[in-house]
Amino acid sequence: MSLTAKDASIIIREICSLAPIVPVLVVHDVDTARPLAEALVAGGLPALEVTLRTPAALEVISAMAEVLGGHLGAGTLVTPDDVRAAKAAGATFGVSPGATDALLAACEEEELPLLPGAATATEAMRLLAQGYDMLKFFPAEASGGAPALKAIGAPLPQITFCPTGGVSMTNAESYLSLPNVLCAGGSWVAPADLVEAKDWAAIERLAREAAGLGRGT
Repeated sequence: MSLTAKDASIIIREICSLAPIVPVLVVHDVDTARPLAEALVAGGLPALEVTLRTPAALEVISAMAEVLGGHLGAGTLVTPDDVRAAKAAGATFGVSPGATDALLAACEEEELPLLPGAATATEAMRLLAQGYDMLKFFPAEASGGAPALKAIGAPLPQITFCPTGGVSMTNAESYLSLPNVLCAGGSWVAPADLVEAKDWAAIERLAREAAGLGRGT
């Protein structure tokens, strides 16, 4: 039994509906994992993406997966091995910068709902043809930002996006105001200096501010 692309998109859409911002986390120290996740969830951001960019990432996912109310995603999934490792670590969904047939097949086989990345209309159409209609728009700012995503949405209104890459508190609402955007991914809610200082109260405040951002319909 494997997860279909349609079912995966339904699950991902539900997760992306939980809050307007999905924190994109690069965590180096597993000791900070749990309190960081607790602060973000307490601030109203329950869906978390831990990128597989550090040696500690899989341990971080395992630690954060134990936080009540959190939904742990593994980001920067590139290979089938990444998918299997993320699922074994406790990730409940995956995020990728792009999409390959091998990656999609691995996520479906492992029953790990995937938010696959696309930067162009052609990439988005290809994923739509395979059954994926909830996509990551990446890299958002480098690919033309909110105006580009608005333009893509005109001929492809059946696709919903989570823009990530260069999204910040100052430009997030320009994305969230679009009818084809359900949420956005951002790293500003957990800046490295506050994580290093273990200032969880400050991170919770940033999360609460991000959770209050408006979304389009």
